[in-house]
Amino acid sequence: MFDPLLNKVLKKPLCGLAKQLIKRGVSADKVTVAGFIVGMLAVPAIIYGHYTFALCLILLNRLGDGLDGAIARETSPSDAGGFLDITLDFIFYSAIVFAFVCANPVQNAVAGSFLMLSFMGTGGSFLAFAIMASKHGIGSPNYPQKSLHYMGGLAEGFETILVLCLFCLFPSQFVIIASVFAVICWLTAAIRIWVGYNTLVATK
Repeated sequence: MFDPLLNKVLKKPLCGLAKQLIKRGVSADKVTVAGFIVGMLAVPAIIYGHYTFALCLILLNRLGDGLDGAIARETSPSDAGGFLDITLDFIFYSAIVFAFVCANPVQNAVAGSFLMLSFMGTGGSFLAFAIMASKHGIGSPNYPQKSLHYMGGLAEGFETILVLCLFCLFPSQFVIIASVFAVICWLTAAIRIWVGYNTLVATK
């Protein structure tokens, strides 16, 4: 819900930083991989209870996620870069949830598993429609600069990152936060399936 608005607010500062990195020969794909590695370091941090440090790593990961797109737009966006970015993002989201399950399996296992299952619903519907949208030439007006078609929903990038941050700020409330967000993700998946199916039916 908030991603299009945030993109407008963050576009200018990210663009300025991206230009500085481009001058130093830093590519979008390098930033994508570096951001992913930094973000994945949050997994052991969470498992060993270093939640504030993990929060910082998650935020650095998201900075990298914004920067790689800004660099790509200033140079040459590629399907390979888009593929790498979205794939690593989905792995990162689930890895943070997995870390909280490992940190306290007795308390967090069911809620964490339910949330990761919901990620399959949102991610599967998102990627499946992106394939069909490309085949039928369906545009994405809210994200025209993206290499993949981005469907809307109640749970997108900002909402997911907010929840991951809330996990780190309030680890004792993981079950409640994860369960509520899992329901929101399922609503998003249902909306995407309904809209996607009817959109593709209309293209016949």
